[in-house]
Amino acid sequence: MSFKQRAAIEFCVKLGKPFTETHQMLQNAYGDECLSRTQVYEWFRRFKSGRETLDDDERSGRPRTGLSEENIEKVREFIKHNKKASVKVIEMELGIPQTTAYRILTEVLGLKKVNSRFVPHKLTEDQKVDRIAHCKDIVKSARQDRNFLKSIVTGDETWCFEYEPETKRQSAEWRAPDEGPPKKSRLVKSKVKVMLICFYDSKGIIHKEFVQPGQTVTGEFYLGVMKRLLARIRRIRPEYREIGSWTLLDDNAPSHRSRLVTEFLVKNHIIRLHHPPYSPDLAPCDFYLFPKLHLAMKGKWHASIEAIEKATTAVLKTIPIKDMEKSFDNLLERANMCIDAEGEYID
Repeated sequence: MSFKQRAAIEFCVKLGKPFTETHQMLQNAYGDECLSRTQVYEWFRRFKSGRETLDDDERSGRPRTGLSEENIEKVREFIKHNKKASVKVIEMELGIPQTTAYRILTEVLGLKKVNSRFVPHKLTEDQKVDRIAHCKDIVKSARQDRNFLKSIVTGDETWCFEYEPETKRQSAEWRAPDEGPPKKSRLVKSKVKVMLICFYDSKGIIHKEFVQPGQTVTGEFYLGVMKRLLARIRRIRPEYREIGSWTLLDDNAPSHRSRLVTEFLVKNHIIRLHHPPYSPDLAPCDFYLFPKLHLAMKGKWHASIEAIEKATTAVLKTIPIKDMEKSFDNLLERANMCIDAEGEYID
C-alpha cells in the first residue's frame, strides 16, 4: 500500500501540486490507511528534490545489496538440507533479511514452495524396480508390435456413489466484483454406493457390470466376471478370437490373482500383463476412465442404487472412443516417464 501512495505523491509532485493538496488527496483516497502527514511530507520533499525510486533508503551498516555471492551460496547450501524452511527461519539461522532471502530463493535460485501431494503408497526400492521392469516391458512390446497398445483390454472396479461433492472448479461461478465468492457447504460422499466393474480397449467399452449390494469380490466371483468378459469379447470383438490377439491388463488385487482366475486364463490362452503393486498411475482405468466418470457424476444426487447404475451407464456412453484410444497412448507415455523417474510415481 505504501508503494502505491509513494507513486501517487510522485505523480502529484510532477503535476506541480502543493504539499497540502497532495496530503488531502491521499487522505480522501486511502482514508485510515493513508500515510501520516510526516511520512507524506518526507516523500513529497524527496520527489521535489529529484528522487526517482520508490524504495526505502538503505540502512546504515547494511551492505549495499543483500544479493551477494556469499549470501546466495549460504541460502543455496542451507535450503539444500532444509527444504521446508521458511524465510523467517533463514533470517534467524543465516542473518539474511527475509526480503533478501525471498529474492534469492525466487529470483536467483528460481525456486518456489510447492505443497506436498498425496501418493498411493510409499514405494520401496524393490517396488520401484518392479515398476521400471513393467514399464520397460510395455515400451518394448509397443516397439515390436505397433498394434500392441490397441489390443490391450483393461479393467478394474470402482465405487459409484449416491452423491459426490463438486470440485472447486465445478462450483465456481461468474460474479461481479461486489458480489463476493459463492458459498459451498462442506459435504462428503454418501454411504449409498454400488461397485462398478468395467473393461475397455481402444475401441470402447467391452463389458461392464454392477456388483450387487452385500456381494464380496472374491476369486470365485471374479472368475464369473472373467467368463462373462470372455463371452462378451467373442461376441463383439471377433478380431480377438485368435490366441494371442489381445492381452489383459488388470491390477494385482487378491481376487484378480486367485488360483481359480489364473487357471481359467491359462486354460483359455489369455495373456495377462504383469501389473506392479500400488501403481494406479500405470493403470488406464485409474488415471483416465474412472476419474472421467466420477468427474461427470460429481454434484448430482441419485435417489437409489438403480438410479446410480443408470446415471453411470449414461456417462460411460458419452465418453469418446477417440479419448479411450488416447488413454493407451498415455499409458506408453507414462511408462517412459516412470522409467525416467527411476520408478517413482508420476503425475
